[in-house]
Amino acid sequence: MSQDKSSAELTLPLLEKEVKVSASQLANFSEQMQQLKKDNPKERQHLPEWFKVKLPIGKDLERYNKVKSLRHGLNLHTVCEEARCPNISECWGRGTGTFMIMGDTCTRACRYCDVKSGKPGTLDAEEPRHVAEAIKQLQLKYVVITSVTRDDLPDGGALHFAETVEWCRKLTPATKIELLIPDFWAKEDDLQTVINSKPYVIGHNIEAVERIYPKIRPKPTYKIAVDVIDKLKKLSVESNIPMLTKSALMVGHGEDAAEVVQTMRDLRTVDCDIFSIGQYLRPSNWHVPEQKFYTPQEFISLREAGLKLGFKNCVAGPLVRSSYLAEQAVGLKIR
Repeated sequence: MSQDKSSAELTLPLLEKEVKVSASQLANFSEQMQQLKKDNPKERQHLPEWFKVKLPIGKDLERYNKVKSLRHGLNLHTVCEEARCPNISECWGRGTGTFMIMGDTCTRACRYCDVKSGKPGTLDAEEPRHVAEAIKQLQLKYVVITSVTRDDLPDGGALHFAETVEWCRKLTPATKIELLIPDFWAKEDDLQTVINSKPYVIGHNIEAVERIYPKIRPKPTYKIAVDVIDKLKKLSVESNIPMLTKSALMVGHGEDAAEVVQTMRDLRTVDCDIFSIGQYLRPSNWHVPEQKFYTPQEFISLREAGLKLGFKNCVAGPLVRSSYLAEQAVGLKIR
C-alpha cells in the first residue's frame, strides 16, 4: 500500500463529483473548498430535542476559558474546535479536551468532516513539547491526542505521534494517553512506531458501514480501516506492549441496523476492545446531508448489541464522539 508521496494522485470529492489532483495542487484545493462552503452556507437546522447541550457556568466556565486561553497561547489545535464538536462546552468545562497535532490542514477531504483540507505546512518540531506542557498545566489525568491525515509525510506523522507521547511521559508521567490515529495506509512500520510509544489506548475510527464508506470517505477503504485495528492488536501482542484498541462509527448516513451490527462484527473479528457510536451532524451544506436522526432508544439498542458481541465497552448516543468522555469508555472515573 505504499505510494510516491510527491506524485501520487488523491481522489477528492467536490459536491457530487470526484476529481483527481496531484499533491502539488492541494494548495489550491483548500482555497477552493473554503469558497464552496461559503457559496453553500448551512441553513438553520432544527434538531430533535435530545440534541440540547448545556453551556458551561461557574467553575466549568472558568475551566473552559482556561483551556481555550492555553490552547491559543501555545499555538495548539484541538479537534473540539476544528471539527466543531457539539460536546466542546461540556468537555472543556470539565477541564478535558482532545489535542489535534500536525496542524489544522488535512490531505484528505472526507464529505462528513469539517476539518480544513489542502496542502499542510511543515511540522512544528516544538509541538510535542507544547502539547505535554499544556497537559501538565491543565493537570489532565487522561488525554486524547489525534491528528489530521498527513499523506504528504513519508511516515504519515507516526514519529511525531511517538515524540508527543514521549514528551508527555517526561512532563506528566501519571497521565494516561489515548491516541486516535489516521490510517497510515495500514503500514506496519508506521503502526509499530506509534505502538512503541506505549499509549494506553490506540484508536482508528471506521466512521461508516462498508456500503456507505466510499461515498463519504474516498480514501482509504473500509478494509484498510479494519486492517489498521487488526494490525495494531497483533503488533502490540507480538511486541509485548499491551494496550486497548478502539474504533467509532457515525450513523445517520442511510445505513440500516443490520449494517451497523455487521460493522461491529467485523471489528470484533480483529479483537477491537472498545466501540463508540454517535449521530452524524452535517457541518455545512457542502457536506453530505443526514439521512436519519437516531433516537436515544435506538442508540441503547445498538449499545446492547455491541456488548453482546463482546466489546469491553460500547458507548452509544446522539452526541457521542470517539473522544467524548474517553476515560469513562475505558472504565476510568476521572473528574
